[in-house]
Amino acid sequence: MRNESDIPFSDDPFTIPVAERIKRLPPYLFGKINKLKYQKRVAGIDVIDLGMGNPTDAPDPLIAEKLAEAIKDPRNHRYSVANGIENLRKEVAVRYWKRYGVRLEPNKEIIATIGSKEGFSHMCLALMGPGDTAIVPAPSFPIHVYSVVLASGNVIALDVRNPEQFLSRIAYTCQHLYPKPKLVIANFPHNPSATVIEQEFFNDLVALAKKYNFLVISDFAYADICYDGYKAPSFLASPGAFDVGVEFTTMSKSYSMAGWRVGFCCGNNEMVRALATIKGYYDYGIFQAVQIAAIVAMRHCDAAVESVAAEYQGRRDVLCDGLSRLGWEIEKPKAGMFVWAKIPEPWDKMGSIDFAMKLLDEGGIAVSPGRGFGDEGEGFLRLAIVENSQRLRQAVRQIGKVMRAEPATIE
Repeated sequence: MRNESDIPFSDDPFTIPVAERIKRLPPYLFGKINKLKYQKRVAGIDVIDLGMGNPTDAPDPLIAEKLAEAIKDPRNHRYSVANGIENLRKEVAVRYWKRYGVRLEPNKEIIATIGSKEGFSHMCLALMGPGDTAIVPAPSFPIHVYSVVLASGNVIALDVRNPEQFLSRIAYTCQHLYPKPKLVIANFPHNPSATVIEQEFFNDLVALAKKYNFLVISDFAYADICYDGYKAPSFLASPGAFDVGVEFTTMSKSYSMAGWRVGFCCGNNEMVRALATIKGYYDYGIFQAVQIAAIVAMRHCDAAVESVAAEYQGRRDVLCDGLSRLGWEIEKPKAGMFVWAKIPEPWDKMGSIDFAMKLLDEGGIAVSPGRGFGDEGEGFLRLAIVENSQRLRQAVRQIGKVMRAEPATIE
C-alpha cells in the first residue's frame, strides 16, 4: 500500500504506453483522504492520524546505539548480501526455536528481506505467472492482492472473518476451479479485520495444501502484538508446513523499527531459494549496519517487545471503550495494531469512504475506510492505535462531536 502520508498521484489514464500490469491496478481509494489530510496539515490544522499502521514510538535505545556504532565501521558501508548476513539469519533461527519450537536451517530456510512487504511482493513474482491463481483473505490488505496482480496472476478473495468458513471455501474453490489455485495467502492476526486463529487452523490448512497441491504464504507481521494472554501461532509450527509454504515476519511492529525495513522469509527451502534468486537480481540487501542492530534487537530486547504489546493493549482499551460509550458496537481485538470498527447507524448509510472524509473534514481524524480493503470491508473503518492514549482520548471526543450531526442530514 502506498505511503498514506504522501500526496496521491493523479488517477487520470496514462497517455504513454505503460505495461499492462500497471493498467490492472485500480484507482487509489485512499487518495481523496490523503489529499485532504495534506491540505489540512499545510494549513496548520492538527490531524490525529489513525489511518496507517505506522508506529510512532522509538525503538529501544540499545538498538539505536548499536546502529550508531556499526555506522562508524567502514566495512558496513559496502554492498551487503541479498539474503542477509549469516549472524542475522542465525538469530532468526534462535528466535523461532525459543518462541515456537520451530527448527530452521539458517543457510537454506531463512532469508532477510527489505521489510516483509518487499519480500512478499518478490515471492509472488517468483511463484506466480499468467494463468496462475491465488486465494487471498478478504477484507484484503492491498499488497496481498496487488503483489499477485503485478506478477500477472489472478486473485480469488475469500472472506476470512470466520476462519472455519475460510478453510471450507478454500476446499470448495480447489474442488471446482480448474486449474486449481497455486497459492493461498494466510494473514493472522489479520489486517485489517484483526481476526485471529489457533494452531489447529494451520494444521488444517497444511492438510488442504497437501490434498490440493497448493503453496502457502503466511503473513505473520503482527506475531508479537497480542493481548489478554492470546499468543498468535506460527504457521511453521504445524506438522508438514515446511513441505508447502513459508512465513514472513517483520521487525517493524514488534520492535518499532518500521522505517528500518527489516523482515524475514522462513520455511520451505525451495520457495526461499526462489525468492533469493529474484532478490539477487533486484537488490543488494539491507544496509549492513541496520542488520547488525537488528541482531542486537532480537538478542537483547525481548522486554521491549513485551512493553510495546502492553502499550498497544492500553491504547486499544482507550479507543474501544471510548467508541463503545459513543454507541459503537466494538469487539476488542486480541492482536494487531488496528481496531476494525463497524460504522454505527445512521452514519453507515454514507458509506465508509464518505464517512471517513466527514471525520477528517469536520473532526480532524484520519482513518482508513473499509472500502479500501475491498467489497467485504464496506461498512467498517480501520483505526490504527499508533497515537498515544491522550491523543486517542482526544480522537474519541472529536469523533463524538462529528456524530452529533442531525441524522436527517445524512443521505
